[in-house]
Amino acid sequence: MRLGVDLIAVDALDRLLGRRRLERFVFAAAELRLADALGPARRTEFLAGRFVAKEAVLKVLGRGLFQGVRPSDIAVTRAPTGAPEVELRGSARAVARDCGIDQVSVSITHKHNLAIAVALAAAAGGPLP
Repeated sequence: MRLGVDLIAVDALDRLLGRRRLERFVFAAAELRLADALGPARRTEFLAGRFVAKEAVLKVLGRGLFQGVRPSDIAVTRAPTGAPEVELRGSARAVARDCGIDQVSVSITHKHNLAIAVALAAAAGGPLP
């Protein structure tokens, strides 16, 4: 099992948002569709939560931002219950496979101007190396 956590001030993400090319590098298309259905303030808060979730997932993969995993290859969408759900694609899936990880879960919370996420990674076959 591996654990990762990350935190961001929501307004710190403002510099990134609005730059469509950069948004598409960081966020999966499904995340942007969910965000675009929200009002401006809630959109920023939502994407900040997704951003820290990706950072937490990168930590369980043993990587940092810009260390071989494209952030948009980590899609944090919604389960039918509304809970966040992680789908690893492309470079993220390859790194997870190399690490023996076959399942990643995240929890995201917001408080005032903060977004916090915790990621937990596990292997079906037992302990991770």
